Amino acid sequence: MTDTNTQNTTTQTPQRTPLYQSHVDSEGKLVDFSGWELPIHYGSQIEEHEAVRTDAGMFDVSHMVIVDVKGADSKSWLQKLLANDVDKLKTVGKALYSPMLNEQGGIIDDLIVYLSNSDETEYRIVSNAGTRDKDMPHFEKVAKDFDVTLTERTDLAMLAVQGPKAVEKLAQVKPSWSDTLAGLKPFVGADLTDIEGPNWFVARTGYTGEDGVEVIMHADDAPAFFENLKENGVKPAGLGARDTLRMEAGMNLYGHDMDETISPYESNMGWTLALKDDRDFIGREALVSKRKQAKDDNTAMKQVGLLMTSRGVLREGMEVTINQGTNNEQKGVITSGTFSPSLKNSIAIARVPATLADDDSVQIDLRGKGKFVDVRVLKLPFVRNGKQQFED
Repeated sequence: MTDTNTQNTTTQTPQRTPLYQSHVDSEGKLVDFSGWELPIHYGSQIEEHEAVRTDAGMFDVSHMVIVDVKGADSKSWLQKLLANDVDKLKTVGKALYSPMLNEQGGIIDDLIVYLSNSDETEYRIVSNAGTRDKDMPHFEKVAKDFDVTLTERTDLAMLAVQGPKAVEKLAQVKPSWSDTLAGLKPFVGADLTDIEGPNWFVARTGYTGEDGVEVIMHADDAPAFFENLKENGVKPAGLGARDTLRMEAGMNLYGHDMDETISPYESNMGWTLALKDDRDFIGREALVSKRKQAKDDNTAMKQVGLLMTSRGVLREGMEVTINQGTNNEQKGVITSGTFSPSLKNSIAIARVPATLADDDSVQIDLRGKGKFVDVRVLKLPFVRNGKQQFED
């Protein structure tokens, strides 16, 4: 879960993260990104992509929204708010990925929640920057019925250190973290206050399909940390590489592959829905009802990957045609598309009818002139841990 929506809907001057000067000093090309001035690349998007796939790279994700949750009803509030169930968090530091739904079962946002104490009265939420203006009011609206206090941590910064050598190089920078890093399992975080000082937190999470961590720290500590990582061979990487990496890993981008009109079932997020008990979370009733109706009407949609080996690039918004020119012709749409540096071909994430079968032909009209190009349908992800996930 990480917001990479580069579309800015405001005319205000973009905000700057605590690492703004670090990006300037590293010759980053800065762009307006969800209201923040962030690097799209530092000279070569391809080199940054490859560094994360083969070695180690780092991304400034300080624009993301960090909210600390405290109070006797913290757990109950989160169980009402989220489609996944925080009761799954049995140990301090454990993380949970979840959609947050509206009453119609559409996705308001996707986010990560960490359990902060054993009493289940403190949690931390990390959510997308581009959805802050609707997330925070929604958090507060639902919180009115609960004994819970929400504190947005604008004093913190966040760096994602990703790649097969990310943990190794981070341990070189912070030798005192070595034991903690070695014992850190995927989707688990650790408070580093006793080791590093207040506000330091590290979690084995990321948005690239590679091993690595995300590190939260006080804003004042971020520039020196960035420089230390760079001096130890961790390559600064921008939004461009972040997008191609997450696409190869088959990870959704909010506002593209999912939004308030799309259900988790239509964006390969059914696994995040905790429906086995009677917990009454927001959107549950509509979600289940619409799911059944779509199956009954044969209008259910699903998410797939597309690979094109001919020339050209698959782009968001392109129409997907299934069984073109036959009585069984159906339509879908590309929700994200790009050229894959790892696969050396164009790839896309698409939403298509759930009835799509293995023997159906699937094509894209690349230029909208009726010249259809064959594409291959694949199960996501395309690439994970540096390896292609499908047979040639």
